[in-house]
Amino acid sequence: MYLKHFGLLELPFGITPDTSFIYGSTAHQEALNTLLVALRAGEGFVKITGEVGTGKTLLCRRLLQALGNKFVTAYLPNPNLEPRTLYLALAEELRLDVPVDIDQYHLLKALNKRLLDIARTGKAAVVCIDEAQAMPVESLEALRLLSNLETEKRKLLQWVILGQPELDAKLAREDIRQLLQRITFHYRLSGLARKEVADYVSHRLRVAGYRGDSLFSDAAVKLLHRASAGTPRLINILSHKALLAVFGEGSFQVKRKHVKAAVRDTEGAATLRFWW
Repeated sequence: MYLKHFGLLELPFGITPDTSFIYGSTAHQEALNTLLVALRAGEGFVKITGEVGTGKTLLCRRLLQALGNKFVTAYLPNPNLEPRTLYLALAEELRLDVPVDIDQYHLLKALNKRLLDIARTGKAAVVCIDEAQAMPVESLEALRLLSNLETEKRKLLQWVILGQPELDAKLAREDIRQLLQRITFHYRLSGLARKEVADYVSHRLRVAGYRGDSLFSDAAVKLLHRASAGTPRLINILSHKALLAVFGEGSFQVKRKHVKAAVRDTEGAATLRFWW
């Protein structure tokens, strides 16, 4: 690859969420602040939505790191589960040992006891559900039923649900309107602004070990922003392909033509290809 050519220690534009490459964009910081304020206030449900590639999973990992030891956390990355399996997954995440063949009544009773034990230690339990738009409607309703577990003073369980915009459409259904009414805080993630794209690219290059002059020209960054609509995952894909093109030429700066070649090779930038 091009690591030695550019003096890099690792690939700067991977698409796997990696907290070592965190860039504090305005939208991400506002979303994180919203989550922290809501959870520390004891709110039951908080919702974060955003298009594919805007960094919802990375935001979730940032949140889990930021909560500290006053919270007991659970993370469900694949919520396409029927209600009973969802309850079992939650029990496992909360380190609750229950028989696989336990009936639902005793499962809920065991979960309630575990949550009360957590509350007695002065901690709060938080469940983060990623890709929540994939949840069956029945499982979304199961979340609402679990949210009824509470003491006279506080909720025993708080929820952070993250998903694509389709989640909003699902929550707008008449049969689960009670869940929508319980979401007290919400935030919609947007893409990076033009200036943020330049900072984002430079930041990832520095983390990856680059110490030279500006690697991406202003024209290249401008096209990156336009082609990606500021979506971090698409920026990463285009930047990686552009670096490959520069390396193939034996040159040392990404120019507009290199990003243009990357766009032609990327289905996610089909709209810009059509414009050309």
